[in-house]
Amino acid sequence: MTLAEKFTRLKTSVGGNREKMHFEDTFGMPKEEQAHVTRPGRANARILAELEFALHLSETENGKYDAALEEALDYLLEKQQTEGVLTDQACEEAEEILEPIAEEAKSYELILAAHAHIDMNWMWSYPETVAATLATFRTMLTLMEEYPDFHFSQSQAAVYEIVEKYDPDMREEIKRRIQEGRWECTASAWVEADHNMPNTESMLRHIAYTRKYLSEKWGVQDFEIDFSPDTFGHNAFLAEVDHFSGVKYFYHCRGLKEDEILYRYRAPSGHELLTYREPFWYNAAVTPRMGVAAPLISRRCAGLKTGLAIYGVGDHGGGPTRRDIEFAQEMMQWPVFPALRFGTVREFFHAAESVREKLPVIDHEVNYFAPGCYPTQSRIKQGNRRMEAQLCDTEVLGAAAQKWTGFRPDQDGLREAWQKVLFTHFHDILTGS
Repeated sequence: MTLAEKFTRLKTSVGGNREKMHFEDTFGMPKEEQAHVTRPGRANARILAELEFALHLSETENGKYDAALEEALDYLLEKQQTEGVLTDQACEEAEEILEPIAEEAKSYELILAAHAHIDMNWMWSYPETVAATLATFRTMLTLMEEYPDFHFSQSQAAVYEIVEKYDPDMREEIKRRIQEGRWECTASAWVEADHNMPNTESMLRHIAYTRKYLSEKWGVQDFEIDFSPDTFGHNAFLAEVDHFSGVKYFYHCRGLKEDEILYRYRAPSGHELLTYREPFWYNAAVTPRMGVAAPLISRRCAGLKTGLAIYGVGDHGGGPTRRDIEFAQEMMQWPVFPALRFGTVREFFHAAESVREKLPVIDHEVNYFAPGCYPTQSRIKQGNRRMEAQLCDTEVLGAAAQKWTGFRPDQDGLREAWQKVLFTHFHDILTGS
């Protein structure tokens, strides 16, 4: 029997396991918990995760740890047969057999970056978006008080404006956390916008108004990341627009027909974004699979041993749960497992710079995740194009009037009008989805 067959026999003999046949979006709560299925105990879940990780690691190292794995698997299979269960003691003893793998295991690092995906207006009205934003951020601030090493990342300038308008006291709390480095602002656009239908001027305005607003009102200085997990597709000139505005890194989940994870997204001009395509999902719970897959992900990322896991309940806000944080803290103590830590998206991309030159290049548009989103609700698209054109015309006429007559255009009014148009570029609004 091969090592994989022995592991499968062991895993399927442990009560509470359920094999996944396709992708499952957990939205924070495992399917077993939703269905009230009793899952394997802590010791069983721990040793099974460590064994699966060690199998991938040994395969990566050309069978270097096969002997220790075989000994541990044989021991556990025997205990399972003679005692009918894997006791905590048996799991601890198997872990001791795997101890020679521990040092190599910790050479892999996994950064856990918490995030709350907040849809501006998907299946609800703007007042509900405001309520979801404020409730989510209050929860994140509470968790930061309870867990001193917890970090949180949040995109979209529009949600920060919501806080400024509706809860100024919370704004001061968040600003302190931003300065502390535990609240990462991943916003380089007014909203997580569609990347196909807005015109080039609009895409530039997203970055310009976001920079101005967040730097002046929130003290944010770093705008390196284009964080667009849920956007349905990305045009071929995205890297050009982002590069022009000083954005270096791109995180997405949807699109891309190729099977790449870490790659260089190159515009026709030759400018590039260092890009990470989420291999799991951006609305995920913290689970052992994030660490188990580390050697497999590393092999597909030019050998980079630093990984990124985005986690937290999303769409209607929510973010990470105490369950996520405490389970992550528990996994941090597992000896035969990657080194897990709470961190930021930016830290991952800075680590990924070390393998940039080894990465594949994608030099075409990254489309489409859901073509059905694009031909619906044409009035929204017509209205957007009309507003974009009228705002550009207004600014041209205003500049001419200022030059020839001394008339000063209403810059605050133009900014407010632009921001309203930029808000409608949210990927669930402009697409009509």
